[in-house]
Amino acid sequence: MESQHCHPPHLRARPHDKYLHLIASAQKLPPVVTAVAHPCDEVSLEGAVEARRLHLIEPVLVGPPARIRDVAARFNVDIAGLPIVESDHSHDSAAKAVALVRAAKADALMKGSLHTDELMCAVVAREGGIRTERRLSHCFTMDVPGHDDPLIITDAAVNIAPTLQEKIDIVQNAIDLAHAAGYPEVRVAILSAMETVNPKVPSTIEAAALCKMADRGQITGAVLDGPLALDNAISPEAAEIKHIVSPVAGRANVLVVPDLEAGNMLAKSLSFLGGADSAGIVLGARVPIILTSRADTLMARLASCALASLVAEAHRRSAVEKAR
Repeated sequence: MESQHCHPPHLRARPHDKYLHLIASAQKLPPVVTAVAHPCDEVSLEGAVEARRLHLIEPVLVGPPARIRDVAARFNVDIAGLPIVESDHSHDSAAKAVALVRAAKADALMKGSLHTDELMCAVVAREGGIRTERRLSHCFTMDVPGHDDPLIITDAAVNIAPTLQEKIDIVQNAIDLAHAAGYPEVRVAILSAMETVNPKVPSTIEAAALCKMADRGQITGAVLDGPLALDNAISPEAAEIKHIVSPVAGRANVLVVPDLEAGNMLAKSLSFLGGADSAGIVLGARVPIILTSRADTLMARLASCALASLVAEAHRRSAVEKAR
């Protein structure tokens, strides 16, 4: 049963069924304790408090207490009862938020008003960081009006020009996210500018290699195809015209881009030209990292928190299985 909190009145003007479904799924779980690094502006503080109201997260605010309380007072954000971990400045906020994760006092991280690189530097620090053997990567989960399925796009924010070895983890992180989000079938398109292997276009060779790795069990949990151009990855008509027959062509729900520039332009084109919202999350660390932009809507922020909750639950289940 969907929670009574699933359809906030101020979000009904732009209904996004895919995001509402994610939020409803996360509301069935206990709120995930989330260290919010430096929520010292209206949008980051409001997003954390609203996510708490919807029972998605239980925020621990990390930042200068006077600044946080001043923002709350100026913008009428109710932070009564929320714990505040004191820090001196944004770098200190990032370090102390990561320390909460290392101390098992938080199961997710959330970016506040600090710069992304400040938070990620604390995450990947050799001493005191929370890296794993996996490569960190970012996934956008796009709610595109008129498109049946939510689209995961990776990597458009962390890895600038990933190598083939790094793309293995990027693809696997996206597949794991899709499973955590409840995708019944994960169909991964490895994108390039064309659908044929061309030795002059390295991304087509890497796409073919990734697909063969999936065939050999080096990448698991999904069906892969590539190289595919964007049109024949998401449009059944385009795939049919090109005579591409595969379980993925025309039906992809995960899009793996060649590099950050391509991914960033694709995601922002969908947002600013197609009216899509983009929930953002970083995977590959000990805990999911909610990485949002100042331009994101409240709905996108809430969907990002919902994704983090679902990923954290998947981590818990995996830990239980490994302990058996």
